[in-house]
Amino acid sequence: MREVQRAVGAELNRIGPVIDELGDRFAAAGEALALVGGPVRDAMLGRSQNDLDFTTSAHPDVTERLVAGWAEATWDMGRRFGTIGCRKGPWQVEITTYRSESYDPTSRKPEVDFGDSLTGDLGRRDFTVNAMAVTVPERRFEDPFGGIVDLAHRLLRTPGRPEDSFSDDPLRMMRAARFAAQLGFTVAPEVVEAMAGMADRIDIVSAERVRDELVKLVCAPYPRRGLALLVETGLADRVLPELPALRLERDEHHRHKDVYEHTLTVLEQTMALEERLPDGGPDLVARFAALMHDIGKPRTRRFLDDGTVTFHHHDVVGAKLTRKRMRALRFSGEETDAVAKLVELHLRFHGYGSGEWTDSAVRRYVRDAGDQLERLHILTRADSTTRNRRKAERLQRTYDNIEARIARLSEEEELAAIRPDLDGNQIMEILGIGPGRQVGQAYRYLLELRMDRGPMSPEEATAALRAWAAEQA
Repeated sequence: MREVQRAVGAELNRIGPVIDELGDRFAAAGEALALVGGPVRDAMLGRSQNDLDFTTSAHPDVTERLVAGWAEATWDMGRRFGTIGCRKGPWQVEITTYRSESYDPTSRKPEVDFGDSLTGDLGRRDFTVNAMAVTVPERRFEDPFGGIVDLAHRLLRTPGRPEDSFSDDPLRMMRAARFAAQLGFTVAPEVVEAMAGMADRIDIVSAERVRDELVKLVCAPYPRRGLALLVETGLADRVLPELPALRLERDEHHRHKDVYEHTLTVLEQTMALEERLPDGGPDLVARFAALMHDIGKPRTRRFLDDGTVTFHHHDVVGAKLTRKRMRALRFSGEETDAVAKLVELHLRFHGYGSGEWTDSAVRRYVRDAGDQLERLHILTRADSTTRNRRKAERLQRTYDNIEARIARLSEEEELAAIRPDLDGNQIMEILGIGPGRQVGQAYRYLLELRMDRGPMSPEEATAALRAWAAEQA
């Protein structure tokens, strides 16, 4: 407890310029102000942040007046929810009037009423670890629902009945999984039970809000915890049904890997390889591709007479299913294209064997991967979950080999920017034709030739083009 007190004291001193000045301004106006939620929780965990949330007795118009002249910029997009935002140096601040809100069971949006007490405001927050406050400027700690004890036990509990909390805002069920993934906390049994019993309530939440929670969960330090909770409670059946569908039944006659557990392991192994990326991690595209890479297996599973099981073309089917799900969750087109490409290409490497690919095949591999090549390397390596040490080492050597070949060819031929040896203008000049379909056909022919043979001299490319044109005549 003393360590927690020291951590909180150090953090309050760090953010003192903000909390003391704001506290004095509100107190002089006869209004109460308290630092609340994530900043208080994170201070106890020894984590610093510059995004500060406050709750106050002041209504938005009063708050706006009190921060005028202190803040460098203000905004009021959240005014209808009682929130005024502002910025002061490195600090991003949101100040929200005490709330007492409820949700229409059939509505996606809250009906907001202003409350009249700090305890009442804290009581309507999602979890006890987020229902702690520090009043300012006096810096008095308020914890009416035992959040500090739950924090010590690394436990997620709601201030009141979880059924009431989730009925008010069903997205809180997703947040429970997200916080489990972010903080590594255990979710209280009664909260898990409520999530399972009320999973269908998530259907009224907009796809965008669900997506945002899912992104935070997948990019968290412990995504397996959060994803497993979504599957256990049935929430995944409603927001990401492809994941629980991977729990394919097995029997003594049709033995194969547990695809669901394999997928979660691939996700964790992808995380361990993110340092290979220019920006490191967490990397949403790489992680989501790991999560979705085998979702085509349930649709393509076939049992053979000899007792084996196959999943032919699950890569292609999986890419289509990935696009469909990501569009439903309102992911951007760029993110959707990137993840779907990785899912579609994740098996391509297995045709490499022990290095039998020609340079032409390596060039095509690089061309097809495009700007996702490094992520494809990561996914391909992460997709090996074998416990056979010799097999794992053999695969590792093979991965190293193809990456070395790609590096060599890239240095020699600039693979990332591979083009035919003649451009469109040269094609038209050599063949004596104008713009049209034939130019495009010739361009594609030369590109394939470039893939097969590597770089050619202008004379060689011209001769090849003339020979091709003669065959087309």
